[in-house]
Amino acid sequence: MTLLRLEGVTVRFGDRAVVDAVDLEVAEHETVCVLGPSGSGKSTLLRVVAGLQPVSGGRVLLGGADQTGVPVHRRGVGLMFQDHQLFPHRDVAGNVSFGLRVRGSAKGSDGARVAELLELVGLPGAQGRAVSSLSGGEQQRVALARALAPSPRLLMLDEPLGQLDRGLRERLVVELRGLFARLGTTVLAVTHDQGEAFALADRVVVMRDGRIAQAGTPLEVWQRPASEFVARFLGFENVVPGTVAGTAAATAWGRVPVPAGTPEGERRLLVRPAGVVLSEAGLGCVVESRTFRGTHVALRLKPASGPVLDAECELATAPAVGDRVAVAFSPSEVVVLPEETA
Repeated sequence: MTLLRLEGVTVRFGDRAVVDAVDLEVAEHETVCVLGPSGSGKSTLLRVVAGLQPVSGGRVLLGGADQTGVPVHRRGVGLMFQDHQLFPHRDVAGNVSFGLRVRGSAKGSDGARVAELLELVGLPGAQGRAVSSLSGGEQQRVALARALAPSPRLLMLDEPLGQLDRGLRERLVVELRGLFARLGTTVLAVTHDQGEAFALADRVVVMRDGRIAQAGTPLEVWQRPASEFVARFLGFENVVPGTVAGTAAATAWGRVPVPAGTPEGERRLLVRPAGVVLSEAGLGCVVESRTFRGTHVALRLKPASGPVLDAECELATAPAVGDRVAVAFSPSEVVVLPEETA
């Protein structure tokens, strides 16, 4: 069942449409991450749903009810910001219980619920701790407990892990996904970090210039970017024009195999780094750089013709900078990109 529905939502600042006729649905118990570069409109979209930003056109419906004119505190949504916005003059319990007061619980009746929430987010017994004594990750957990306190029907996260170091972000993403699954929470999150979005979400929505460029499961978006913009935003740089004829395309890198059934003619091709394979014969390249990635080495290759290529290889077989190598292309890692639309 759909919990949140956006119908043609538009927000204009002067003549500029920051959010441009967006249609979006979020099902109950689903986690949707809105992903995009700075200025794509993702945070404005979140503020619209929360009731913090009026719309220039369109509607927001929660549980089928039009939210036009409904104030923030009556929408039944929870909102957690990147900077946590904890009250420094309150201890941990005071911060979490503030979320219960929003729901209207009586003062002094919320001790058990606060303890339950802190246990839930991994901070048992922290009620009396000062906010200033908490680490960034602990403050994040308190902010989450406060947002969950009133049992919102929709929890919204605005760059929730943006201020944390990479290792902590990766751990918290796993914990958050498990927590939301256990609670059955419906989540709408915005982030610029594709790794965070792909790890957390059931469905990813990529925005560009106020519009949705692509929506799908993390696997769908990763395997089949809907445009060159989406591909490059996800970090794929091996994009080249080509002329498709039969099972291959003529490109500046030579012949590149394409999926069966690809329409012939001028197209743009994406070759994932994993599809640029070191071989005995093929396109000649010089290794410009190599970067250790833990499980593999990322290579930057300068081919004899055409733009530079990103490639991946195993640690044991990684060539050195300056080495001359030959590469071939794996058909399973080639994507023929749809034509861009205005």
